[in-house]
Amino acid sequence: MSIHRTRLLAAAVLLVATAAGAATGCSKSESSDSAAPSSSDQAAQQQVTTSATDSGSGCTLTAYGAPKIDLKNAVVGFSQSEKEDNPFRIAETQSIKDEAAKLGVKKLLTTDAQSQLPKQISDIQDMLAQGAQLLIVAPLNSDGLEPALKAAAAKHVPVITIDRKINATSCKDYVTFLGSDFVEQGKRAADAMIKATGGKGQVAILLGSSGNNVTTDRTKGFTDEIAAKAPGLKIVAQQTGEFTRDKGQQVMEQLIQSKPGITAVYAENDEMGLGAVTALKSAGKNPGKDVKIVSVDGTRNAVQAIVNGQYNAVIESNPRFGPLAFATAQKFYDGTAIPENVIISDRAYDESNAKASVAGAF
Repeated sequence: MSIHRTRLLAAAVLLVATAAGAATGCSKSESSDSAAPSSSDQAAQQQVTTSATDSGSGCTLTAYGAPKIDLKNAVVGFSQSEKEDNPFRIAETQSIKDEAAKLGVKKLLTTDAQSQLPKQISDIQDMLAQGAQLLIVAPLNSDGLEPALKAAAAKHVPVITIDRKINATSCKDYVTFLGSDFVEQGKRAADAMIKATGGKGQVAILLGSSGNNVTTDRTKGFTDEIAAKAPGLKIVAQQTGEFTRDKGQQVMEQLIQSKPGITAVYAENDEMGLGAVTALKSAGKNPGKDVKIVSVDGTRNAVQAIVNGQYNAVIESNPRFGPLAFATAQKFYDGTAIPENVIISDRAYDESNAKASVAGAF
């Protein structure tokens, strides 16, 4: 094994250890989809995988050209992308705030772009003007943040991206991406759908918003897995629900009319899936039975819907990035080489574990 590769693997292992230490109340890795958390603290823990996909070229403080700082005496900026009426976004922002408070960060600046790319750019520029020395960014889209990234680079301010990737150069435009393997989430959702349907029927996909890798990857993972494993499960519609409950309901209402033979729905987030439940019930159908539903996120409402028999499975996408984001930043400032992608593992919920797990969902 080369010295370069050895160093990268060591960096990944260090990140795992730091993230585990930063989160509270966890004594066991969430290595099994069926393992239910015994407390909300356990549920909050993000686990970093150690697969090869975690490693890239590795970014150090020296290579990035940023000054060394003490996080406790620093000004840190967090840029949220979407309206915080989505449980994922609420939990994500709160996790950043909670961890900053726990660590005693001198000042945390927080902004909410309200799902508007120009606002996210100006939000980041404003935080830089207020003296932000580190930026944690949840990008709205994979493209379009270039003006904000250039502004950060001009001031030698490191950028850590979470939950969505950006099409930019690591260790130049940003340090690292922290988040899930979205293709794998799509594959796992497909496997859950095959199990729920017996591999036969007509599936509608409620797509997320366009312009980001989450939608693209969750779609690819799902469609590829269905094609490979369940040719009897036909994908008859793909329409965007913009990751919102209202739009998911609206699209489902239209599909009930235009595609009356639909027997399953794959929603690329829980909010759209819950909107589909409302539409199906209003149409006199029995969601979870007449029409199987699988989605991605792991919100408490969706997991409860499994318990209530109105949903079939949920693949988690853990939004509690606070401990991992600050642990990664600390390692970066300590001189550790940070992988280009730090990938977390996600659990899954179905009728076998939903009741025991609902209290720990977000």
